[in-house]
Amino acid sequence: MLKGFKDFITRGNVMELAIAVIIGAAFTAIVTAISDSLIQPLINCFGGAEVDGLKFQLRSGMESTQIDLGAIITALINFLIIAGVVYFILVAPMNKLNELNARRKGIDPEETVASEVDLLVEIRDLLANQNGITSASNGIAGEINDSDADAGGRHSAR
Repeated sequence: MLKGFKDFITRGNVMELAIAVIIGAAFTAIVTAISDSLIQPLINCFGGAEVDGLKFQLRSGMESTQIDLGAIITALINFLIIAGVVYFILVAPMNKLNELNARRKGIDPEETVASEVDLLVEIRDLLANQNGITSASNGIAGEINDSDADAGGRHSAR
């Protein structure tokens, strides 16, 4: 029972998601403090001498119509910092660990995976062989032959 739980928890996607949520939530407080205390005052310097910085009102006298571009820029900076830290500290090392585990198990990460087109061609060939129709090496399935005109407008797949 514990082994099954361990296998579930150590699966790549579950582990990455759990780590990202926990560390991201904890790191948000630090980034918010830095951006509110350091970045926001720098942004406000470019907005003018008033304390509002990059704020403007759509209708004068109505506080609810105020747009704060400084807060939006700060939120974007917060997001970029958090996303970068989570990726470079958590996701990239986890991907490297998964790659090393795959190599240890003998799975070549550079091994080419069949494309959708290759798989569809293979399925088409198998179905054609099963139905007694010649393989796709003679042409594309559904291709119209010159002899189809003699068949009264009916087309045959090769």
